[in-house]
Amino acid sequence: METKDNQMMEEEKWTLVIVPKTGLFRLDLRELWRYRDLLAMYIHRDIVTFYKQTILGPLWFVLQPLFTVLMFMFVFGGIAGISTDGLPQPLFYMAGLLCWNYFADCMNRCSDTFNANQNIFGKVYFPRLIVPLSIVVSCLVKMGIQFMLFLFICLYCVSDDAVWNRYDFSMNEYAFLFPLLVLMLAGLGLGFGLLISSLTTKYRDLRFLVTFGVQLWMYATPVIYPLSVMQQNHEEYMWLIVANPLTSIIETFKYGFLGEGVFSWWYLGYSFLFTVLIMVWGMVTFNKVQRSFMDVI
Repeated sequence: METKDNQMMEEEKWTLVIVPKTGLFRLDLRELWRYRDLLAMYIHRDIVTFYKQTILGPLWFVLQPLFTVLMFMFVFGGIAGISTDGLPQPLFYMAGLLCWNYFADCMNRCSDTFNANQNIFGKVYFPRLIVPLSIVVSCLVKMGIQFMLFLFICLYCVSDDAVWNRYDFSMNEYAFLFPLLVLMLAGLGLGFGLLISSLTTKYRDLRFLVTFGVQLWMYATPVIYPLSVMQQNHEEYMWLIVANPLTSIIETFKYGFLGEGVFSWWYLGYSFLFTVLIMVWGMVTFNKVQRSFMDVI
């Protein structure tokens, strides 16, 4: 009888075998691929429900950066009189906001992965990395809409003779680096988000630190001012701005699409290396914490 039971167990084939993760650097891409339908469902949910039951709906994707640009033009361009490197103010501020908003959205939402999904994580098994990956992709849709707004502003400035004759800007071959820049922004947002999310399972105060820390970080990034202003007026702080991995990404975007900005392969290479390191660090910490976070959250 026992022999017969053993034979039945050997002949039985399982469609899915769940095994414990071993090793901090273990990332099962095949498992993520098997759950691709769940990933697509999360992406669809994030896009559809983000502005659900709102009057304007997805139109907020356009209105938010548009109102922010107008406020920047009034405060920093008008009252403070900060230079925009000879570029039209709407284009200059929109270029910086486009990159910054994508990074900030990815990091802020990924950093709340464990806290926001603790109920479903405690009941159902699926690769936990599905959630932050869906956030990165859904934020990319928002960035795509805002990128179309940026191109529309570019076309308007080109078609307006008064603007075209007053300002000198043009697109060049470095604009083809845009997909790489997007990947780097996504990697930085994902890496920092995973790292912060893992730490907030034990240290809840980090959530409050992230809220205003991101706001302060923006002022250490050339979003509202050009890097050339720092070189001319505050050269002693240049090392701090250049050490910011977002600086070269935003400056490369401005240089490629507007022809103004500080471009350096060395700076961009540093940002790329920093992105890889922070992603590895974030994923290692995330894989370690996900095994036992339900015991401490």
